[in-house]
Amino acid sequence: MLALIATLAIQALATLTVLAPPVFVGLAAPEIGVGSNTIGVFTAVIYAAACLSAALAGGPVKRRGAIRVSQAGLVIGGAGIACVATASIPVVLLGAALIGVGYGPMTPASSHILIRQTPPHRRALIFSIKQTGVPLGGALAGLVVPALTLAFGWRGAALAVAAASFALAVACEPLHHSLDDDADPSAAGERGVFSSLRLVLGLPDLRKLALSSLAYSAMQLCISAFIVTFLTVGLGMDLVTSGLIMAAAQAAGVGGRILWGWLSDRLMTARLALSLLGYAIGLSGASLALAAPTWPVAAVALCAMALGAVALGWNGVFLAEVARQAPPGLAGSATGGALAFTFLGALAGPPLFGAVVDVTGSYRIAFLAASLCAALAGFAVMRGRR
Repeated sequence: MLALIATLAIQALATLTVLAPPVFVGLAAPEIGVGSNTIGVFTAVIYAAACLSAALAGGPVKRRGAIRVSQAGLVIGGAGIACVATASIPVVLLGAALIGVGYGPMTPASSHILIRQTPPHRRALIFSIKQTGVPLGGALAGLVVPALTLAFGWRGAALAVAAASFALAVACEPLHHSLDDDADPSAAGERGVFSSLRLVLGLPDLRKLALSSLAYSAMQLCISAFIVTFLTVGLGMDLVTSGLIMAAAQAAGVGGRILWGWLSDRLMTARLALSLLGYAIGLSGASLALAAPTWPVAAVALCAMALGAVALGWNGVFLAEVARQAPPGLAGSATGGALAFTFLGALAGPPLFGAVVDVTGSYRIAFLAASLCAALAGFAVMRGRR
């Protein structure tokens, strides 16, 4: 239980660090000297760095311990969002890279801890509960960051998130001694970027899982990066209302992750669950894309929550299955390699989404395109299952 609570808290705060900038981008962008849609580029830099750091995480986790690696990630991510507060384009881009470097190892580290302490028949549920840290962090971004921004300005909000990251890193120090008991400083191998990628690509089941996550993660990140801007610019809502809807969508993701984890443990295989999730993401994403300024706020919120429940609900099932398919003792490495593909989708998704908006002038078209990609991925997963 302690391991689950610790990894959940770390994941939530790391996610808050990633998702805080998209919330205050409308105020920050003019001071930085860029357009609001460039948040897609900022997010892409984060996930490019996260892709590399996730792939490299297996070795440090084995040698230093999962909690120690998580502490380092919190400090690096906190430094990154502090850099954003400078409003200098080069330093902001450096900050994005640091946020990504800190974020990438979090899930491989938590998988390394949880796979050792979770019974096989409960893994999908426990991993899904832990992964609720992602929508929980998003909900915090939607609830807390607008309030901090209104009270202290967007720079103050960024620095407050940085301070919280540093504080949690310090608070986790006692856990290093109890949960990093398997750390082996002399552990060899897994020092290169490509070792975990070779592990995943060399095993057909892991390869299929990793590739299925590309479209799902792209849609997930497009929601997190653009939903506030879509609601404020596309539908004319105010920042606080938009933040509340974002928080509601992220909260629905919490319930969705737990539900899909339970279903995967009890009623269906992980691959079937991931396939059904692809179809559900496509349908609910298309529903949100059809929203118009004349719609009641409640109707828009319901569409956003339906999308959040599935587009943010697949990760726990995915990670539990990756850990299950990994060779003994290599859950962290396998998770890092699979997440490299997941982060690749997150890397490509927001810039492509922003490009579609720039070319067409329509968030609706961009959301429809992302929904179609997710539905096609669900079809491909089902074919792989058969």
